[in-house]
Amino acid sequence: MIVIKIGGSEGTDFAAICADVAARIAAGEKFVLVHGGSNETNQLSEALGHPPRFVTSVSGQVSRYTDRKTLEMFIMAVAGKVNTLLVEALQRNGVNAIGLTGLDGRLLEAKRKDTIKVVEDGKTKILRDDYTGKIEKVNVALLQSLLMQGYTPVVAPLAISTTHDAVNVDGDRAAAMIAGALAADMLIVFSNVPGLLRDVNDPASLIGEIPRERLEEFAQFAKGRMKKKIMGTGEALAGGVKEIRLADGRVAHPLQNALEGRCTVIH
Repeated sequence: MIVIKIGGSEGTDFAAICADVAARIAAGEKFVLVHGGSNETNQLSEALGHPPRFVTSVSGQVSRYTDRKTLEMFIMAVAGKVNTLLVEALQRNGVNAIGLTGLDGRLLEAKRKDTIKVVEDGKTKILRDDYTGKIEKVNVALLQSLLMQGYTPVVAPLAISTTHDAVNVDGDRAAAMIAGALAADMLIVFSNVPGLLRDVNDPASLIGEIPRERLEEFAQFAKGRMKKKIMGTGEALAGGVKEIRLADGRVAHPLQNALEGRCTVIH
């Protein structure tokens, strides 16, 4: 069992990833796909006159501020467009894929963070009416049932809160939680970089291998969105996932490339 996270940044080759996944499924392997959609959400929110707003938490994590209007745009872009096009690409390759959000069947339950503490212009502020959440529970029985019936789940990073609100959740951490709940053999995270780099401006500085006990040491090299990926990596390992690969989603055969070790392997 392999869980794949497909990043939503510009440049990631969805078609190539889906073709590779289809070939492995035809050989008898099982997959669950989780995806992002940040680039599509940014484009839609700009087009609709509600530009994206990114905030920095007191711990230094950068995330999208999600008010209700932004949440609805996120649903349109990610659950509506990206999820459907991924299912289409897999179906075109002979995979009986099924699209889901974390709301469907309460697949992902999260605690809503309706207020968040951020740092702007050097000052700490409280933002209210936020619709983001931290996943606390995965409906693993639903995923297992779908897998047993021959479906390949494709999951959009939305969750249902404990108070029954839709919330935006981090895709990397959603993939980590799902991989842990399924006791997956491997979690592969595709993005628009080769993996974890010592120097973000030098693709040749790829860190090829990280033992689990040294993850915190190597986390110092994570910048921007890679910080969330490393955080998700730690959560996946804690959940029992044996191996995580941070790989390039822009190459000709992304899955083959990752499985052959041309990426960052954490074990």
